[in-house]
Amino acid sequence: MKLDVYKTDGSKTGEQVTLPRQIFDIEPNDHVIWLAVTAEHANRRQGTVSTKNRSAVRGGGKKPWRQKGRGTARAGSSRSPLWRGGGRIFGPSPRHYHMKINKKVQQLARKSAYCYKAREDRIRLIEDFSFDKPNTKELAGILKNLKLDHIKTLLLTTNNERMIWLSGRNMAAFAVREASMVSTTDILKSDYLLIQKEALTKINEVMKP
Repeated sequence: MKLDVYKTDGSKTGEQVTLPRQIFDIEPNDHVIWLAVTAEHANRRQGTVSTKNRSAVRGGGKKPWRQKGRGTARAGSSRSPLWRGGGRIFGPSPRHYHMKINKKVQQLARKSAYCYKAREDRIRLIEDFSFDKPNTKELAGILKNLKLDHIKTLLLTTNNERMIWLSGRNMAAFAVREASMVSTTDILKSDYLLIQKEALTKINEVMKP
């Protein structure tokens, strides 16, 4: 599959680049995509939620009243979960949500996500560009020239382009990731992939088996 390379002004450079078949033209594996996305979401969780059960609540060591003779229900602690101010039954406690998946599975998931974007013709190549300082107006102009200004777009760069990130962090439909660090979730959440020319080479290097 060949794609035209665009300039920042929206015109074509006249160059065409062939997408690597081993990445963008495979049979997608939906189950592997599900595994990768589930693991990515789970690994973002802090797992610090905590509540107090009856043993952790302060006080309640004294028996509220004698066992028999009062005509009321027996009680051994004022911190019973049945009482106001008591502990919580089976409340959440700190835990680890970490899920490990193999590197080859992660790569296959990303390849499958790339393949879906290629099949839907939702990949655009652009010549390499960078900013010396944050410039949201210029970045918005580039996206408008490419007719991607109102479309959820993910820009893949070769290196960590901090100035591009700073320029686009206030744009609701734009995100930027380093090509070697992009996740399966990032690819699937975007409607269009805008890939810098050199970033495509980086993707090919990272995805080598």
